[in-house]
Amino acid sequence: MIVPKPVRYEPRPGRFVLDGRTALAADPALTEVAAWLRSELGPLTGGQLLPGGPGRGTIRLRVGELPPESYRLTVGDDGVDVEAGDRAGAFYGAQTFRQLLPAAAYRKAGAGGPLEAAGAFVEDGPRFGWRGCLLDVARHFMTKHDLLRFIDLMAMHKLNVLHLHLTDDQGWRLEIRRHPRLTEVGAWRRESQTGWNGAMDGRPHGGHYTQDDIREIVAYAAARHIMVVPEIDMPGHTQAAIAAYPELGNLDVPVEVGTTWGIGENVLNVEESTITFFQEVLDEVMELFPSPYVCVGGDECRKDQWKASPAAQRRIRELGLRDEEELQSWFVHRFDSYLSERGRRLLGWDEILEGGLAPGAVVASWRGDLGSVAAARRGHDVVNCANTSVYFDYRQAPGDDEPVPFGTVLTLEDVYAFEPVPAELRGDPAARHVLGAQCGVWTELIDSNRRVDYMAFPRLAAFAETVWCGPERDLAAFRARLSAHLRRLDAVGVEYRREEGPLPWQTRPGVPGRPEDPDEWRATIDAWTSNLRHLR
Repeated sequence: MIVPKPVRYEPRPGRFVLDGRTALAADPALTEVAAWLRSELGPLTGGQLLPGGPGRGTIRLRVGELPPESYRLTVGDDGVDVEAGDRAGAFYGAQTFRQLLPAAAYRKAGAGGPLEAAGAFVEDGPRFGWRGCLLDVARHFMTKHDLLRFIDLMAMHKLNVLHLHLTDDQGWRLEIRRHPRLTEVGAWRRESQTGWNGAMDGRPHGGHYTQDDIREIVAYAAARHIMVVPEIDMPGHTQAAIAAYPELGNLDVPVEVGTTWGIGENVLNVEESTITFFQEVLDEVMELFPSPYVCVGGDECRKDQWKASPAAQRRIRELGLRDEEELQSWFVHRFDSYLSERGRRLLGWDEILEGGLAPGAVVASWRGDLGSVAAARRGHDVVNCANTSVYFDYRQAPGDDEPVPFGTVLTLEDVYAFEPVPAELRGDPAARHVLGAQCGVWTELIDSNRRVDYMAFPRLAAFAETVWCGPERDLAAFRARLSAHLRRLDAVGVEYRREEGPLPWQTRPGVPGRPEDPDEWRATIDAWTSNLRHLR
């Protein structure tokens, strides 16, 4: 009953008993994995797992001749053996062993006696190297405690990339010491819109992560083999930054941190001083995040202010550009070059394709599959983030009682049917550019950690299987394994969506959502994708 499904699973004779006499032995290279496993299972045995040797009753972790992130797990009367290709593989093998124990193994204490795992042999490794989840902490701030908890839940599902959406119109969440007003002003808004078209709630909202917080978050994730990819959105989705430093904008009047949702009209100006400002921001970002990827957004940039700006029009003429679309491409290229010179790779949403990209840039394709196909065929690595398949701000069932009443419905079955490699690329050599996929927890309407639980789970479990396993899908078999997996989520305390629908506290009637009319929604998707079609 393992989630995600392993490549190979065989029941074997015997049974391993985890109790106060259980020992743990590990190769020196796997000391961190052993420390994690000891911290998770030790309290359940009434203490810590004992220092181990080759004898019975021992969990043994060792490095073998296997591919990266792969492992072999053997469970029997004489012990547990995890042989792995590297530390990540050993960590995933340990996660799988934990799933072979009863769900009580996921509690912090009080297992009520020894825990038993049936004999088994598991051979496993992931299909994709990028198995990610975007978490939007800009629209609604998530405390450090809750963020670390979410990292644990990602690790439980063998996901390995956390794309942290740190800035947007409605909030700037990262301390930048050279520009302190980004958090002094930009981290707080005076109120928030309720729903997509609703009234204002009248409550201030905000918060930010200090640089020490970020170092802790990054280290905590790394210990669980999760890479944290930062996103500093630009040139659009920047109203919080402009509120803090008005000279970054195009208007002569100040603006406040955004309080409503949707695509804002306030964008960065294209002065050299603004480019220098954000280069300084990225300098501090690169100090904090060792990830080889830095996301600069590049999506949903309205051009009205540039069209009306004498300075922007002058810049277009000076550079010999055709229009504002090419001006955005020039802007993105400046940061592409800046990051490349410092050994990093620019990651951006699929709009950055529209003006051409440097070879090392990576595309996060969100508007269906078109961006994935276009990027891969142009030789760019791509992460499939298709909004039609893996956006978890979409509600999970029809009806008015869903707590987040977004008009689009994305069921568990829809997520499980997701295929990261688009149909147009199957059999095409360009498919090698698909690094993997990433689900998205966008939080305009998700205003608490409890709602994050409800919207992400159990769909995140289905998504994890689509990026770990091969393209074959067996929904009935997945549902059988998910039934056991939900007991683990219960033990952890995840308030996931249940088959019978939302619990009373989870309902939020009367909050306006997005249109339910299928024709209207289809028209919206067509508008999003029309300017990508010619790139294929």
